[in-house]
Amino acid sequence: MTTAGDHILTYKKLLSVLSILFMLTVATILTSRFDLGWLNIWIALLIASVKSSLVLLYFMHLKYENKVFIGTFLMTIFFVAVFIGFMLLDVAFRTS
Repeated sequence: MTTAGDHILTYKKLLSVLSILFMLTVATILTSRFDLGWLNIWIALLIASVKSSLVLLYFMHLKYENKVFIGTFLMTIFFVAVFIGFMLLDVAFRTS
C-alpha cells in the first residue's frame, strides 16, 4: 500500500482528466444520435469502459496502488466483458 504523499495529483492533471470525461460524455451522446445497428452497443460499451477506467485510475488512485489491486481490477473487467459478451450472443441468436 502507498502512503498519502506518494500520489498527490495536481489540479491541472485532475482538470484534464475531468475534461476528457466530459468530452467522452459528449461523444456518448453524439453516437447515440446515429443508428449504426449492432455497432451502437459496442461503441457505448467502449466509451463507458474508457470513462470508468479513467475514474478508477485517477480519481480513485488505482494507478498508484499495488500490482495486486490492478490485477484484481483487470480480472474483474475481463469477467464482466465475458458475461456481457455471452449475454449479447444469447440475445443475437435468440429465435422468436
